[in-house]
Amino acid sequence: MTDNEKYIEQYFAKANLQLNELQAGRFLMFYERLVEKNKVMNLTGITEFDEVLQKHFVDSVYGLEEFVSKASYILDLGTGAGFPGIPLKILYPETEFVLVDSLQKRLRFLEEVKVELKLDKLSFEHGRAEDLGHDKRYREKFDLVLSRAVANLSSLSEFCLPFTKVGGCFISYKSGACEEEVSSAEKAIGILGGKIEDIRKFMLPESDISRSLIIIRKTKETKKQYPRKAGIPLKTPL
Repeated sequence: MTDNEKYIEQYFAKANLQLNELQAGRFLMFYERLVEKNKVMNLTGITEFDEVLQKHFVDSVYGLEEFVSKASYILDLGTGAGFPGIPLKILYPETEFVLVDSLQKRLRFLEEVKVELKLDKLSFEHGRAEDLGHDKRYREKFDLVLSRAVANLSSLSEFCLPFTKVGGCFISYKSGACEEEVSSAEKAIGILGGKIEDIRKFMLPESDISRSLIIIRKTKETKKQYPRKAGIPLKTPL
C-alpha cells in the first residue's frame, strides 16, 4: 500500500469507515483521474487532495450505511463528476448503481473511471430527470435514490421520488441549516407520494463543515403527471 493509499485509509477511519487495500487504491485512482480530467473539463472546483477526500469522498458516503447496506438497486441523480455514486460504488461493490446526468461528456469520463477501477454492476444514463422519470425501465424501480444536486428540495423531490419504489427512500444531501427548506417542501413531498422520515445532521470529520441528510420515505405511488415537463419543476416548484 502506498503512502497516499494509507492516508486515504486513515482519513476514512476518522469517519468510522473501514477501507481495504483495493478500495483505498480505487479512491486514489479516482482522485488522480478526476484531477487530470479537470484540467481540460470543468468537473469540480475542489482539487486539493485533502479537500477532495473530505468534501467529495467522505461527504458522499458519510451517514448512509444503514440505507445503502439494505438497498440492492440505487440511483444517483445528477451525478456530475460521480458524486455520490462512485465513492459509494467503491464501498459497496456488490450493489447495483445507475448514475444519471444531463451532460454526456461527464458520463464519458465516468465510463473511463468505471473501466480503470474495474467496477461492475454500474451503469450510466444520459438524460433529464423530467424525461427519465416517465421511463418504465426506471420509474419506481429503485430502493434508494440519492442526489447531491444543488436545487430546492421541492424541485428535487419531483425529480427523485418518481424513481423511488414504494417503501424505498429518497435522500437529499444538504449543507447546514435546512429546516426552513424542508418545511416549505413538505406539501410537495406529500403530493409526490413521500413523507419526511428524518433529518440527520453531522459535521464532516476534523472540520467545522455541517451537513444534513434529508430522509424521505416513499409511502405511495407518484401520480402519473409527475415529474412535469422539462424546466417546470425548477421554475414552478409544487
